[in-house]
Amino acid sequence: MDPSVETLLTVLVIFCSFYILFYISKQGKGKGKALPGPRPLPIIGNLHMLGRLPHRSLYHLAKKHGPIMSIRLGSVPTVVVSSPPVAEMFLKTHDVVFASRPKVQVLQSIYNGKKGIAFTELGPYWRSVRKFCNQQLFNASKIESFAPSRKEVLAHFIESLKEAAVAKEVVNISKKVGDLNEKMTLKMILGPVKKYEEFNLKDLIGELTYLAGAFNLADFVPFLGAFDLQGLKARTRTLGEKLDKALEMIINDHQQQKQDDFVGMMLTELNKQMNPDGDIMDRNSIKAITIDMIVASLDTSAATLEWALSELIRHPSVMRKFQQELESVIGKRMVEESDLPKLEYLDMVVRETLRLHPIAPLLVPRESMEDIVIDGCYIPKKSRVLVNVWTIGRDPNVWSSNVEEFFPERFINSNIELHGHDFELIPFGSGRRVCPGKKLGLITVKLILAQLVHCFDWELPSGMSPNELDMTENFGTSVPRKTNLCAKPIYRM
Repeated sequence: MDPSVETLLTVLVIFCSFYILFYISKQGKGKGKALPGPRPLPIIGNLHMLGRLPHRSLYHLAKKHGPIMSIRLGSVPTVVVSSPPVAEMFLKTHDVVFASRPKVQVLQSIYNGKKGIAFTELGPYWRSVRKFCNQQLFNASKIESFAPSRKEVLAHFIESLKEAAVAKEVVNISKKVGDLNEKMTLKMILGPVKKYEEFNLKDLIGELTYLAGAFNLADFVPFLGAFDLQGLKARTRTLGEKLDKALEMIINDHQQQKQDDFVGMMLTELNKQMNPDGDIMDRNSIKAITIDMIVASLDTSAATLEWALSELIRHPSVMRKFQQELESVIGKRMVEESDLPKLEYLDMVVRETLRLHPIAPLLVPRESMEDIVIDGCYIPKKSRVLVNVWTIGRDPNVWSSNVEEFFPERFINSNIELHGHDFELIPFGSGRRVCPGKKLGLITVKLILAQLVHCFDWELPSGMSPNELDMTENFGTSVPRKTNLCAKPIYRM
């Protein structure tokens, strides 16, 4: 490196270090006390403390610094919430202050600026789109209208597993469930999927979730963004072009032939959804919302099913109790969606799975829209808020001493539900930014899980015992198993 360039970079680093330290020391002076938390380093802040699994690292930091603590991610002031009462303060009492989203470089590029719903800043456009999605896409009648489609896809899936059982084959459950969930999801959102196979949407969405979950220095140390040190900007640009080409074809196809799916409904309502600023939901909105729905559905439901079946295999007594309920309520027929409300133990198994294995353990980050003082502590505008629901699910004040044990019976006579009102269990978030598709997601997970357990016993390969099953996590936009779950189905109907 040229000596003059090296000197310039050194001076720049020193200047930025002193500026950040000065900024931190002055921020909030006279407005309230500072939140407790670990001391940040110059430039990188506390980024070095996050590790490979940030939710676990923050869990240990919260044990030392408390259920509301401050860390600094590069130049971004960040509040970490780790208990139900504190979560209620941020997501209910002061929800309007913390209801926006921070800007993420990858998502800003892919999502046509601010046109989606999950990652869009709070404002008139977001309110308009949220209202549309809740009323037109995720209402009870619309979800129910796709029940026959879900039943058909699931029946083919069970038949393929029966063939594997007859052949005594070991099945890659992770892949099988992922493919099943993809078919169910894309059929609801896009209609007949075969015509779009040339774009390989699953791989494109996989690349998007990787880029969105990747640690991007530019989001936390903005002056590094111009250098694209990780090559993420170039990959994002390529991905954006491919996704846009696929979505253009999908929209054009739906315009030529009306289809009763989510994209078709958005096109029907295109000119009816006008927000207070006079902006309509345009073509870019449809693209962004479509990506939002696919991303939210593909990984989350499949990962929840992986964890649920993994825990059931590791706990044979729980599996037997679940199967006894299914035999008692369902008998020898297939499980129908109308049966789900009657399966109380299934509901407890799903709640316990989401307590131990929340798919977004830090939820989607929020951002404060103004300066605020909470519990005497000053939180500046544009602070990022991470709600560690993984830690909340292990709070001994709520869940007693056996917090790491998979024990669905803890929900017997419990009023703690998944609707977002009980802050002891909020895997879908709460308040204004609660996941709009949670009802559809729960129906999908419960229906598939009930069918897998009702129709089959599951045996681990190579004589592996249940307590040898690897339960390591893989962190990203969701947290699935690090290794695929493989087992041999034994048909029991």
